[in-house]
Amino acid sequence: MSAESLAAALALIGIVILVSSLLSGIIEHTGLPQVAIFLLLGAVLGPSGLNLVQLTLQSPTLRWIATLALVLVLFTDAIALDFSVIRRPKRLLFTILGPATLIPAVLMGVAAWLLLHLPPLQSAMLGAALASTDPVMLRSLVRGSSLPANAREALRIEGGINDVVLLPIVILSILALRGPGGDRNGEIGRDVVGLLLLGPALGALVVFAAITLLERVRNRVGVRRDYESLYALGVAFTAYAAAEAVHGSGFLSAFAAGVVIARLDVELCDCFLDYGQATAEMFLLFTFVAFGAGLIWMGFNVITPATLLFAAIALVARSLVLLPVLRRSDLDPTTRRVIAWAAPRGLSSLLLILLPVFAGLPGSGQLFAITSFVVLLSVALHGTGIALYLRKSEAPVGGAAERRDAPVTTSPDPALRIPEKITLNELRWRQQSGEPLIIADVRTDRSYLADNLTAKGAVRLPPDGAARRARELGLDHHATVVLYCA
Repeated sequence: MSAESLAAALALIGIVILVSSLLSGIIEHTGLPQVAIFLLLGAVLGPSGLNLVQLTLQSPTLRWIATLALVLVLFTDAIALDFSVIRRPKRLLFTILGPATLIPAVLMGVAAWLLLHLPPLQSAMLGAALASTDPVMLRSLVRGSSLPANAREALRIEGGINDVVLLPIVILSILALRGPGGDRNGEIGRDVVGLLLLGPALGALVVFAAITLLERVRNRVGVRRDYESLYALGVAFTAYAAAEAVHGSGFLSAFAAGVVIARLDVELCDCFLDYGQATAEMFLLFTFVAFGAGLIWMGFNVITPATLLFAAIALVARSLVLLPVLRRSDLDPTTRRVIAWAAPRGLSSLLLILLPVFAGLPGSGQLFAITSFVVLLSVALHGTGIALYLRKSEAPVGGAAERRDAPVTTSPDPALRIPEKITLNELRWRQQSGEPLIIADVRTDRSYLADNLTAKGAVRLPPDGAARRARELGLDHHATVVLYCA
């Protein structure tokens, strides 16, 4: 890499970090589609703008960006799974991951075959990629909306798991297209076993060894929390590399690694979610910029009446399948409509359809262009719809404007110095003196549900939405708040 290319790459990374940091508050409170902002940023930096980024489907740089992004998507979605939460909306979750994922994939595959005249296996890959729900675009909906808790959890888990439901369809189609017939059938069978079984097994093995080593170091000398988050990322990359080295699926290995960590090591999960997830999200935003620098706009080159009709089917297939199924649930009509409609296509779809491109399959460029067109439409329609719904759901009841995360405490006395930590003896003394005191349990849901012990008299304030929960409980604004977080 030349000095100029290195400077341009560092400038691009710097711009992504600066813009994402400055806009994080605006995006969080307004629900603006974050994806759209960074796609437009990519257009500004691409050949049509400042010409700082030049990528093609054949660029080696695109391959490592997309590979790393898909590993991060699968790993971060898996490690964020909370198995205690999954059990609560089990029926709704199975409905979304089963019929609402696979049936739309089949419908879109058939539509691609009939309308776009694509071969069956290419149609299957296209349908699978477009059935993937984008977790980045869903994030603002599951974090800041007034949807019931079970509906939000189901959508959050869908965005994290349905990729791994659809990934085998793409992988198996690629294997079949590489050389069907004759003795190759036996090789395909061995490849299937290696990809779908060996990869996850190696991912689980790598995690087991890594957690065992980490636990020993923790008990003897301790490990800083921020470095534990980096440790989790190292586990993900090692699991991917180990599977690829023996011709297994590195992507399924990374997902399996995240699932095993989520199951066996709550502390490592929380460390990653506190620190490492921000790093992973930053790289995913960088990936959006890379696509926006020219590649995704290829979608406008395939606009025909047939692709317009196919795109319409792709955008409504999940809703048509899910609406009648949800009528048998105990959800209210508005919630059912939001769940059925909330299926944005984004980064996950683009990354899945790039796999046949990297495999060098004929016609894969057309598949990427069609996927890009559907994703652009989804960003416009679903992204705008999510923003409007969030604004409506957060509207103040009494008409007075109120910031959702406004602090519940009054301005502190500058002369009052409150220590960062409080001892148990001081806590008891303050309680016995009759001082207004609130003990707030602010552990993450994962740590809270995994621990049978709680602080006596503590009020549960989850980290996400703590201010809103404090208002609901009517906590004393003038009381001293002691935070219990371990």
